[in-house]
Amino acid sequence: MAIVDMRRLWDLDPDVVFLNHGSYGACPRPVLDHQTKLRRHLERRPVQFLSYDLEALLDAARNALATFVSADPAGVAFVTNATTAVNAIVGSMRFHPGDEIVITDHGYNACRNVVDHAAGRSGAVVRSASVPFTGLTPDAACEAVLAAVGARTRLVIVDHVTSPTALVLPVARIAAELEPRSVPLLIDGAHGPGMLPVDIAAIGASYYVGNCHKWMCAPKGSGFLYAAAGARNELTPTVISHGLNSPRTDRSRFHLLFDWTGTTDPTAHLSVPRALEVMGSLFPGGWDELRRQNRALALQGRRIVADAIGAGDLPGDDMVGSMAAISLAPLRVASNGRDRDPLTLLLRDQYRIEVPVSPWPQAPGRVLRLSAQAYNRVEDYERLAAALAAEGVRAAP
Repeated sequence: MAIVDMRRLWDLDPDVVFLNHGSYGACPRPVLDHQTKLRRHLERRPVQFLSYDLEALLDAARNALATFVSADPAGVAFVTNATTAVNAIVGSMRFHPGDEIVITDHGYNACRNVVDHAAGRSGAVVRSASVPFTGLTPDAACEAVLAAVGARTRLVIVDHVTSPTALVLPVARIAAELEPRSVPLLIDGAHGPGMLPVDIAAIGASYYVGNCHKWMCAPKGSGFLYAAAGARNELTPTVISHGLNSPRTDRSRFHLLFDWTGTTDPTAHLSVPRALEVMGSLFPGGWDELRRQNRALALQGRRIVADAIGAGDLPGDDMVGSMAAISLAPLRVASNGRDRDPLTLLLRDQYRIEVPVSPWPQAPGRVLRLSAQAYNRVEDYERLAAALAAEGVRAAP
């Protein structure tokens, strides 16, 4: 399939260079068409669909997802997004004063807020492992996380792929190191499935949460929570509904709790198998080839932009998936008070390029993150590089 044909699978604005697939994904038209058909079935006979048909449909979608991420379907539950899953897991745990929760300084802000909220209510302490950006290796990442783990650690949260800095962390190694310490590991895999060949069983963490709407390209509102056999019995969803006191014995308590939290539109979850099918058909080599192509394009795009703005010391190629980040020099002017970096707005409004520039707690304080998906081309990164050069943007010294 030619690249031009791939671009036509998406409804993205053809006048905008879209290099921000990582934020909200982008759903191909055939998947959206499938969801529309499901919605029509639902609205034609709502009671039949939701009260009688839904469980079997969810089970089929769950099995397809579980196969894709190599997980036991008994431990997989659909949720609206990874943040909801983190809320459910952290909210189900009981922390006491002095207990410690370990995160990293590359973590997603919303998940940091979940942890801070839980710690504030319980008296627990949040410890942030400082993981370097430039020159980072898997060994250094693993050592940085483990150095923050102590005798009072009750939970460790690590991103599979960090959101602001786009680094692929060695989660399986971290899980293996934590196992003899009996410290549960929650992997925030918001960017993992679809970008990486995720094997949850091999990783061996207590919890893995992910989004289907990002790199799997399913509709918005499709995410999942995985809990290992020894970790799922005490979990409750963020919304308690009929499953809590259900007398049924034909389904697990875990699925009774999570599969029905009230009346919602479940078609995003039910469209996951179609998304797996559509995205897996883009290249002759299926998902493996798609992931290889996206990673190669992300690395090529990073090099094009890095050369244009003088970025030298970049994380190693083995830390990169389908996104890449470059540390930028600090702002020369004060922020305009919005929640977006002025450079993000400038590139969007003047150059028609959608790419995020985000704050970063480590000096110099901001990073540009680019994404690579099947609809992108090398010319997209060349256009970004030219815009940055024209504006005098430089990499961090």
